[in-house]
Amino acid sequence: MAPREAATPSANVIQFPDMKKDRELQRITRIVPEHDGLCILYSHHALSREKLFAGKILCWGIQADGEVVALLPWLSGVARCRDLTDPNTGCFEGYYDPASEAIFSEPPPPKVAELQTAQQLYQHKQPTSGAALQELTDTIGSHAACIVGQHLALFEVRTWQLLASGEFQAMLADPKKQTSTPILPGDRCLYAAQTQPGFRYFFQYHIANQIKAGDPIAVRAVERLLE
Repeated sequence: MAPREAATPSANVIQFPDMKKDRELQRITRIVPEHDGLCILYSHHALSREKLFAGKILCWGIQADGEVVALLPWLSGVARCRDLTDPNTGCFEGYYDPASEAIFSEPPPPKVAELQTAQQLYQHKQPTSGAALQELTDTIGSHAACIVGQHLALFEVRTWQLLASGEFQAMLADPKKQTSTPILPGDRCLYAAQTQPGFRYFFQYHIANQIKAGDPIAVRAVERLLE
């Protein structure tokens, strides 16, 4: 009797995600400022498990795949709201309008329409990866925290540049190079916070003011971050 051939097991081919392709699809291509005071809501279990916190939106951006997201300074960079997924450090829960106290889950239609139109209009341009596509004035009181010597120093962020790579640069003013006021986008006295020696994090104005005033809770929280 001829030996029975062993059955060939079926093989499942698992496709690993193309991270480079995903990053390209999520690249921010255009931004528009937030002038209505809208915020994101986020949970932060290290601070409280019973309430949500509000963070001011810097601007709205549209990705290469067409998705519109809110953007705000977060730790050492600018984060998409949907990137905040850890409730212990910050988890996105929705959008919030302080004026009407309305809570909603999708970007406002006017912002979506404006960004979609801009993306269609400017998508034909192919700038170099390090070129600045847009530069917006900071309207939420952002500060860059840097270590200067052995001390913490806070610098006001004047503008934000969106680079062709989809990354953001926070622009600070060099008082030695300032020749006019007000300081507008593109001024020669501006330089990227990320090139400042000792740069650590970004803070919005209410935290920056607490640090400047020597609030012990804020100061201790910053010291833990810097450790």
